[in-house]
Amino acid sequence: MNFRRVSTLTGLTLAWRDARGEHGWLRSSPKCTGMLVRAVLLGVGLATAAGAQVCAEETGIGPVTKLPMPRFVSLKADSVNLREGPNRDHPVKWIFKRAGLPVEITAEFEQWRRIRDSEGTEGWVLQNLLSGRRTALIAPWSKEETISLFERPDANSATVAKLQPRVLAAVHDCSRNWCRLKSDKFDGYIQEDKLWGVYPRETVD
Repeated sequence: MNFRRVSTLTGLTLAWRDARGEHGWLRSSPKCTGMLVRAVLLGVGLATAAGAQVCAEETGIGPVTKLPMPRFVSLKADSVNLREGPNRDHPVKWIFKRAGLPVEITAEFEQWRRIRDSEGTEGWVLQNLLSGRRTALIAPWSKEETISLFERPDANSATVAKLQPRVLAAVHDCSRNWCRLKSDKFDGYIQEDKLWGVYPRETVD
């Protein structure tokens, strides 16, 4: 599931879309500080981490990096252990085997990042296993056989390639609801809403 942040006077509104194409809205309340204080009063360690996570998700800013959150990144390594919690004592719940896979950071704690993939699988990884390089999956929720890649950011322009759902592609840039995907095999434009790894109306340089 991915989120798009929309500021409001009463907190934060999130527009979300998951890998199945389901979508909706969630609205937070301005209670970040109170939750963090309560977490600290409960003790240090994971309680504090939980408070920091809640705070970060309420404000949309990572408590460690001060970067927007949630945000998309990609896996740097061919093998990445996904753990149940933010330290090596927590068991591994999944092992990713695909470098470049887009994932969404949903929380930060010290050198750990909680991530979510296109299937909704969520857990903690070390930050040095993540890259700021932007990638995306072609419509993993789609039942269509192929998705068109266009010569220009215009659905009436020539089709330069037909890509199957779940194809992994590097995101060159995005603006005005279109993204340019570029690789050794193709170079063209696709609508942002056909990608998992890019937010609606997001600009990527």
